[in-house]
Amino acid sequence: MESKRIAAEKAVELVKDGMKVGLGTGSTAYWAIQAIGRRVKEEGLSIQAVATSVQSEQLAKELGIPMMPFADVDVLDLTIDGADEVDPALHLIKGGGGALLREKIVAAASKQLIIIVDESKDVKQLGIFPLPVEIVPFAFELTVKKLRKLGCEPKLRKNGDELYVTDNGNYIADCEFGAIADPEALHDDLNRIPGVVDNGLFIHMASLVIVGSADGSIRSITKE
Repeated sequence: MESKRIAAEKAVELVKDGMKVGLGTGSTAYWAIQAIGRRVKEEGLSIQAVATSVQSEQLAKELGIPMMPFADVDVLDLTIDGADEVDPALHLIKGGGGALLREKIVAAASKQLIIIVDESKDVKQLGIFPLPVEIVPFAFELTVKKLRKLGCEPKLRKNGDELYVTDNGNYIADCEFGAIADPEALHDDLNRIPGVVDNGLFIHMASLVIVGSADGSIRSITKE
């Protein structure tokens, strides 16, 4: 918890007056939204923001962060978000919080994607964390069979006894591939399956990763 908070606060130092900012989703992004809200209140930080989930948008509004409609967005200056895993090439697995599609749309509209993680998410190779794949409900059984043919064991995410439904009205299949040797190729193979909306591999999108450690230290990793 503390390592996530210090990484988030370090990232929020990069937010400047006049910026258009994307707000991520999940337990780490929560701390970034809190820190931005504090700066808006205490420093009069003047920004406009968009959020990657209903949950993050509600939190931002409660904290007084000015929100803008997506229709007014051409380019965002930066987006701050978390990740489930990050490798040395800054490829990511995201989607543990269920917002991967909206997170990817917002990340793609950003000049900078700043990722904040604790040290447990900093891995040599992606794949320990199951890869979330967002799929449409129509004929989802067929889509799951196609996913299985790529060499994974897909499990439909549940919310209690019901299937988990994203903010977009879709399902998520959490796919256990084991070690992912070629994230770029897997990303493309997944997105070629009809019924797959998008997947949680974020390739060549992160510009900076801030890693918080339990001892209170912070490490920044940039694209080589």
